[in-house]
Amino acid sequence: MKDIDDAIQKAMQDGQFDDLPGKGKPLNLDENPFADPEWELAQHMLKSSGYTLPWIETRQQIEKELEEARSDLKHTWEWKQSKAAQKIPSAQVELQWQQRLSAFREKVISLNQRIRDYNLEAPSDRFHLLILNADKEIAAIVST
Repeated sequence: MKDIDDAIQKAMQDGQFDDLPGKGKPLNLDENPFADPEWELAQHMLKSSGYTLPWIETRQQIEKELEEARSDLKHTWEWKQSKAAQKIPSAQVELQWQQRLSAFREKVISLNQRIRDYNLEAPSDRFHLLILNADKEIAAIVST
């Protein structure tokens, strides 16, 4: 086994893989060699029309909502910082920040429930999403 690894490393150093077709381009993984040929056309039509497996669609929705929540909180944090720099009375600014924090925490609770449901749907634990920690999410946003 070591001989094979050494031969591959030597070939790479000698540039023997530099002229391969498609180098530096993403792999085309549209073809599934394990798919049932009788279903291939149907699967191709569904994918071309934007459909996917329900659990993949759920994951995409969760990730989109999480990114939107993070973006909204980050925008509010930046607004809070700019108001502090302008010496705007802090009571109103702090009230709005606390309201946004509360809304973000509620969103994390909701997303965590959806993540738990999604993890039950996913066919393997390698596709599972981790449960979110609101405090860590907030800390990551305010530390940037």
